Amino acid sequence: MARVQGDRAPVVERFHATSGHVSGWLTVVLAAVVVVGGVVYRDEGFPAWVACGALLAGVLAWAAMLRPALWVTGEHLVMRNLVETVHIRLAAVEELAVRQVVAVRADDRRWVSTVVGRTWRKAAQTRHRPVADAGPQEGMAYADFVEERLHELVDEARAAAGVRPGSAEQLALPDAVRRERAWLPTGLIAASVVLLVVSFFL
Repeated sequence: MARVQGDRAPVVERFHATSGHVSGWLTVVLAAVVVVGGVVYRDEGFPAWVACGALLAGVLAWAAMLRPALWVTGEHLVMRNLVETVHIRLAAVEELAVRQVVAVRADDRRWVSTVVGRTWRKAAQTRHRPVADAGPQEGMAYADFVEERLHELVDEARAAAGVRPGSAEQLALPDAVRRERAWLPTGLIAASVVLLVVSFFL
């Protein structure tokens, strides 16, 4: 976890990914090697669709496994996902749990981040908050720490706003969720798909 000074929010508390980065980087590197090979050996019969398929696989690996991030500002829980970034007002969070993914209910919808999670077996064993109302503890498993820390931040935000979870006052909070389309990964994925389709006719 890191605290970083920002322009729009005084403090950002960022949570690191618990899985996927190693396989994501391996996929990106392997895809890059195949794409470079396709360019270098294009005149020697290297199939264009193979290089374009590798490019698409690399872009998807980056967007799905390396790009996602999870952090908290003074007022929002921010989930950067595959093709969008979701800003959830902390006081508007109705429910929150860390299972195989981070699942948050707000604005009468369920929002998910794959950045932090437990294994399927651990998630099945942990049906409730690991140390209820105790806050983060030294030596906790990282997923447990993140869950407790997020609950702590959400509880503080609710108290400051004077709302209870599921209350009419909470549901009436303005700007509970704000979504931003991520145009870079969206554009890269679309361009890669187009190139792959075109490559079959070359």
